[in-house]
Amino acid sequence: MRSKVLKSCLALAIALAATVGSVEFAHAQAAKGPSGLPLPRFVTLKSKRVNLRIGPGTDYAVSWMYLKSGLPVEIIQEYDNWRRIRDADGTEGWVNQSLLSGQRAAIAAPWMKTKGKGGVYVNLRREAQPSASIVAKLEPGVMITIGECNGDWCRAETDGASGWVAQSEIWGAYPGEAFK
Repeated sequence: MRSKVLKSCLALAIALAATVGSVEFAHAQAAKGPSGLPLPRFVTLKSKRVNLRIGPGTDYAVSWMYLKSGLPVEIIQEYDNWRRIRDADGTEGWVNQSLLSGQRAAIAAPWMKTKGKGGVYVNLRREAQPSASIVAKLEPGVMITIGECNGDWCRAETDGASGWVAQSEIWGAYPGEAFK
């Protein structure tokens, strides 16, 4: 009898912990900024030249300049018409919202860039399945545009090749995030 009670208590504790974790994840994803949009969220750079500033305003020094439009960044904070962003390398700073776009893009496994050349790839597949045929092998750090994600896979395109990439192998969509 005591064994059954202990097993029941253990099962209840595990279920409660899973529920609390799910609620915390949902709450983190449901946070809204002053704009009414979720924080954090992914966007892209709209302009070819974007100044990254150390504070939210033109009076603040420029710490970095991005020279590529379409680069995915993560908005982590909002202040007036300024957005604090983070790039795939972890660099953070402030950008005017007019220089950002709601278009989605991603970077193929930027955390694997240091693994060396050759042999390390992210597979672009014909269908959203791990067994689907490979359309292209993407080197870590390659930028891709993404049109939709289902929580596990994202429809992606780069240099004329299109297909599906595992959501866990890109930076530009959150784990479990689904959108069209």
